[in-house]
Amino acid sequence: MDTKKPQSAPAAVGDPIVAASAGGFQAGASRAGESAAGAQVTAQQAVRSPIVGMIGAGQLARMTVGPAAELGIHFRVLAAAPDESAAQVAADVALGDYRSPEDLLAFAAGCDVVTFDHEHVPGSLIEAMEEAGRAVRPGSRPLHYTQDKQAMRERLAGLGYRCPRFQAVEGPEDVSNLARLTGWPVVLKAVSGGYDGRGVWVCGDMAEASVVLGHGLQLIAEEYVRFDRELAILVARSPAGQGAAYPVVQTVQQDGICREVLAPAPDLTLAKAAEAQRLGLDIAAALGVTGLLAVELFDTEDGLLVNELAMRPHNSGHWTIEGAVTSQFEQHLRAVLNLPLGSPSLATRCAVMVNVLGGEDPDLRSRLTHVMAADPGIKVHLYGKSVRPGRKVGHVTALGRDLGHVRDRARRAASYLAWGTEETGEYR
Repeated sequence: MDTKKPQSAPAAVGDPIVAASAGGFQAGASRAGESAAGAQVTAQQAVRSPIVGMIGAGQLARMTVGPAAELGIHFRVLAAAPDESAAQVAADVALGDYRSPEDLLAFAAGCDVVTFDHEHVPGSLIEAMEEAGRAVRPGSRPLHYTQDKQAMRERLAGLGYRCPRFQAVEGPEDVSNLARLTGWPVVLKAVSGGYDGRGVWVCGDMAEASVVLGHGLQLIAEEYVRFDRELAILVARSPAGQGAAYPVVQTVQQDGICREVLAPAPDLTLAKAAEAQRLGLDIAAALGVTGLLAVELFDTEDGLLVNELAMRPHNSGHWTIEGAVTSQFEQHLRAVLNLPLGSPSLATRCAVMVNVLGGEDPDLRSRLTHVMAADPGIKVHLYGKSVRPGRKVGHVTALGRDLGHVRDRARRAASYLAWGTEETGEYR
């Protein structure tokens, strides 16, 4: 079935969509008279700052600390250790295990709203927080589709969204049956637990697939999509049903890891940009998402295919800190607190974000001075994480008017931080 079509006039490639689901497209719209569960802040809470708790203390939580302070939000994180990325900078840190019912319930009891830095909290424990009367956003039902790739594929296909052809895997015959339909290679994915290329195997034949089957994991098989490029759309949705869509971006992946993001996606037609934005908003509404939803897309000759979903701030949205009117981190806080959503418009002609991956030399700070002096316009974000080869330890963002020039600047800065050389060609 074809990807669902936009129901409004196409937006310009760099333009956002801001919508209230019950009232058509309307910038800044929100709905009054929500249920108690969807209320912004109760009368009792109005005399103090709302308390938002984020489970997980990685770089996403770290980058949420600043926007929370600017909005007067009391922001708490549940960290496994005091040296985790967000625990180094957050004012309120609870130490605990996200897999422990006692730790989770105790943490949630001190929050008005609970949200997430990652998708690894067991679904049964998310349900336990909800049953205890906590506002968990996004909730257990939508999060299930980010934790179970088979459930996600089946749900999206059932709603009519175009995805790669797939097959649940119970044995070798399921893989070979899909390969007969799509040809080799076939992609095998762990149903749960994979990210940044982990839990994904591209198998060229049945012999390679058999090795993966031998791992004893629950798997799903998908066709290998020959795409032109990868795109991503980031949207926000509040409990009241207000939605906002950021400009569509192009992502550049290597070895399953996002290396750079180009905003807005270059040479994207007006119609396809509007289609992708509507796709993100429709999926968010259909799955009942509150907060952010990132939809990773394959751009193919035959149109857009949905690849992956994430219901949290996302690597494809880090550029919004400097490059958009409202950063994804502020937007996520607005959404989970049911505040009016901010403008997702570009604040510049174009922005390029490049991830800084760990190299052999862990001393990033010794190279930071050179980067700052060489290009005072570069924005550097370091995550306070120990450096090891291939690990995301930070990112840089460059803004400007000419995409080629901006991309060159961002690549040079990220390369020098990681390896001490200014490289602009293929990534290592």
